[in-house]
Amino acid sequence: MSKTVLIVDDAAFMRMMIKNILTEAGYEVVAEAENGKQAVEKYNELRPDLVTMDITMPEMDGITAVKEIMAIDSNAKIIMCSAMGQQAMVIEAIQSGAKDFIVKPFKNERVLEAVKKILG
Repeated sequence: MSKTVLIVDDAAFMRMMIKNILTEAGYEVVAEAENGKQAVEKYNELRPDLVTMDITMPEMDGITAVKEIMAIDSNAKIIMCSAMGQQAMVIEAIQSGAKDFIVKPFKNERVLEAVKKILG
């Protein structure tokens, strides 16, 4: 059975890009969310093996969403996807429980390397 992934980003093209990279590598994208609030709801409903999480989003940012997901499931595996210049926020996300971060714009190999490292 393939590993399941929830993709969280407010930009539809970014979700599509990550989805293409992961599905081509054999991962199953079970859901997408466009803000942190949806991410927490979908995580709770679907319990995916991995979450890719943007930081800057409307309604609820990625850092708050990481904290809420970690409160639901302390074993959650979350990778932050951040644009350059958000390093302080990335550190906060890691301290909140995120396992890794990918700097945008990213290469396909970097995404797969991070996912493989975490999911094994």
